[in-house]
Amino acid sequence: MTKTYKLAVIPGDGIGKEVIDAGMKVLLHMEKQSKGAFVFESDYFDWGSDYYLKHGRMIPESGVDQLINYDAIYFGAVGDRRVPDHVSLWGLRIAICQGLDQWANIRPVEFLPGIPHRLVHPNPESLNWILVRENSEGEYSGIGGRNFSARPDEREVAIQSSVFTEYGCERIIRFAFELARTRTRKKVTSVTKSNAQQYGMVLWDEVFTRVSKDYPDIETDQWLVDAMAARFVLHPEDLDVVVASNLFADILSDLGSALAGSLGIASSANLQVDKRFPSMFESVHGSAPDIAGQGIANPIGTIASAGLLLDDLGLHDEAAKLNQAIRQTTSEGVVTRDIGGTYTTEEVTNSIIKNLST
Repeated sequence: MTKTYKLAVIPGDGIGKEVIDAGMKVLLHMEKQSKGAFVFESDYFDWGSDYYLKHGRMIPESGVDQLINYDAIYFGAVGDRRVPDHVSLWGLRIAICQGLDQWANIRPVEFLPGIPHRLVHPNPESLNWILVRENSEGEYSGIGGRNFSARPDEREVAIQSSVFTEYGCERIIRFAFELARTRTRKKVTSVTKSNAQQYGMVLWDEVFTRVSKDYPDIETDQWLVDAMAARFVLHPEDLDVVVASNLFADILSDLGSALAGSLGIASSANLQVDKRFPSMFESVHGSAPDIAGQGIANPIGTIASAGLLLDDLGLHDEAAKLNQAIRQTTSEGVVTRDIGGTYTTEEVTNSIIKNLST
């Protein structure tokens, strides 16, 4: 019996449209390869900066509610020079993540074969760690405001508050430990700045210590974020599952992807772990308006995010095959110019499809 998966596809802005087209081409090829085992029903949503310029908002007022009954959301990128970044981000991506309580964000860091990396390491292809990002509160809680704009001499006041709840800390930390149990190394590293942020992040540290006692089979350590950034560069072999707050994991994941060669290869998933609502899958990179429409955008991050989507739908073998096809493609040197290649978006996509077929 054929299993039908309903996908909400949001290409967004800039190269988002191009890489989503690439990812959907791969998914539809895999659908065909399944010989009727599964099919994707896809609805496209034109939400993004163009929508904002027409309607004054990034998505319709009922936009988040329209997504509830899908099995997964496939997202391109958001950002346009004509719209302030905080408007486009909060109006679309964060609106969906918070509106659907997608509280766990995972961002794998993998050193793919054939891609020039930025680390001096004897065996870079052995490096493979994953950032687990608290995705619902912390520094991106959106609590605060601006006041006193009418004061003379530029004396306006802006307050931006971080929110750390014991509930939010515990569920993301437990998620990290459960993820570590599925991996070979079985280690969780917690990252905070609790020496300087003595309330919220001390709470995080206390929760981590308490939860870790329930996982005696998992190795643990704890680092301050500045020391952790150095450790990404100096001792990446010590990393396995790294769990951190919304802001710190966001920054560290970009550092990890840059060390691996490019943000263009980095995948991510915004998971609604409780399965009450759909999860959303997207590459880490932005909308790159400077190269939009040129056919040279790197599709690997978005296609690898399709692998995370497949895995979340329970199609684990298909996800593994897609990841292997990506590795085969990069090992053959079929890559875009951001990682030293000469191939187009379409050519890289077609190579991945070819390697899926073989």
